[in-house]
Amino acid sequence: MFNPSREQVRQFFTEAWRKHRHEEILTPLESMALDWMLEHPEYQADLESPGAAEQDYSVEQGQTNPFLHLSMHLAIAEQLSIDQPPGIRAAYQRLAARSDAHDAAHRIMEALGQVVWEAQRSGTPPDSERYLELIRRQEG
Repeated sequence: MFNPSREQVRQFFTEAWRKHRHEEILTPLESMALDWMLEHPEYQADLESPGAAEQDYSVEQGQTNPFLHLSMHLAIAEQLSIDQPPGIRAAYQRLAARSDAHDAAHRIMEALGQVVWEAQRSGTPPDSERYLELIRRQEG
């Protein structure tokens, strides 16, 4: 299983952004990531800043980690593309019908964050059923 380091993740996003800015050819995964980078103009300065790749983003200081946020968008996009866990695509479509695609992705992101946190805390793999349950709660 692919498990990139923090530096590799940050390099992936900054390099994809650099390629976009210089009108270079992107890989399919970079193109998918670019869609989310364009949806988040508030992160674009970080993607261009040489020091951002080393920066620690502190929730306590009110900072959002743009690389983590974009990584979660990318993970969710891949989950939706293969409907894994089964049912996530339909749940996403229901959420998107009530608001918009970006808001629906953010609602799923909340559930993903919760499930990952629970898995880390308990030392177990993420629970797919719990994940879908949390997403379905966003619908109501």
